[in-house]
Amino acid sequence: MQFSPSAEQTELVEKARAFTKEYIGPNSMKYDRSGEFPREICREAFKQGFMNPHIPAAYGGSPHTVLDHCMVLEEMATGCSGIATAIDANGLSQYPVILAGSDDQKRRFLAPMTEELMFSAYAVTEPEAGSDVSRVKTSATKMGNDYVLNGIKWWITNGSVASWYFVLARVDDKPTAFVVPADSPGIIRGPKEINLGQHASNTVRVTFEDVKVEERNRLGDEGDGFQIAMKTFDHTRPGVAAGANGITKAALNIALSYAKRRRTFDKKLISNQGISFKLAEIMTGLDAARYLTYRAAWLFDQGEDNAREAAEAKWFAADVAMKAAIECSQVLGGYGFTTEMPAEKLIRDAKIYQIYEGATEIQKMIIVGKLMRMKEVH
Repeated sequence: MQFSPSAEQTELVEKARAFTKEYIGPNSMKYDRSGEFPREICREAFKQGFMNPHIPAAYGGSPHTVLDHCMVLEEMATGCSGIATAIDANGLSQYPVILAGSDDQKRRFLAPMTEELMFSAYAVTEPEAGSDVSRVKTSATKMGNDYVLNGIKWWITNGSVASWYFVLARVDDKPTAFVVPADSPGIIRGPKEINLGQHASNTVRVTFEDVKVEERNRLGDEGDGFQIAMKTFDHTRPGVAAGANGITKAALNIALSYAKRRRTFDKKLISNQGISFKLAEIMTGLDAARYLTYRAAWLFDQGEDNAREAAEAKWFAADVAMKAAIECSQVLGGYGFTTEMPAEKLIRDAKIYQIYEGATEIQKMIIVGKLMRMKEVH
């Protein structure tokens, strides 16, 4: 059992930390206030090899392991989880193509993303189908050699900047997966949603009105869509946990720095046991969440079933991040309630980790489902 990163991983993390300090951290408040999409930061991330980390080498990529990616994403989310999400969101829509796409589909949709800055989006969530993906109502009607899509997708990350979408739709009553070019006639992109946090992340409603999709853009067979979507989460949930860990680390650094320099009642704030215990709890939570994340990522990289472990990591890391952000605000006192310090931004940004890619309650359902099939826990 080895807990030390390899020399290559250490170098990769240091590169990500330097990128974060130069490009993400200094611009985090600017993009949080403006809501602008951080395209130029994404462009620099693309140049430095931080985007599209899982595209296979056969299609122009320089693939890293999921564990490598989690280490990088934690660093970026420490600077700003909204900007980190903009950089990372391609992976959620790319993995279904990596998992189930044909050679032709990979060459048409993945390879171009290694040649120039492009974005894609995972268009699954609907007004009545969020965590319960099986309830999607978007329809795909077979007409000759094409399918015709009709439906609405909500809260789609990268929705207005994507060049193509991974779309889950029903063919008759069978959830089926498609890759849909964004310039297809009949696609309507809504305005940017005004979300609680992660303002740099582009989230919109996408409407499909009689959108024709060629049969060659169907992923797998009719009815394979649900399994493709679920298997994708085993790949991406460790990364979501890593983003939450970045928020926890940022909260701890801010609170620790303030507690060390702030003096009350003739002694440093960190000498107050009520404050120091908060810092100890955040540190321990970060360590625990990080190791859950690394285990889930490592299992996936080994080709093993990691569904339970990915759910554990995503749930636990999200809750730790939320608590850490709130406690950071508490340590800062009055400053923690102002926009002068970034604690309030961390609180707003942290909340989404308990919701997207399966709400906390869904993660617990996955864990219980695995427990029900166990004879005993070892």
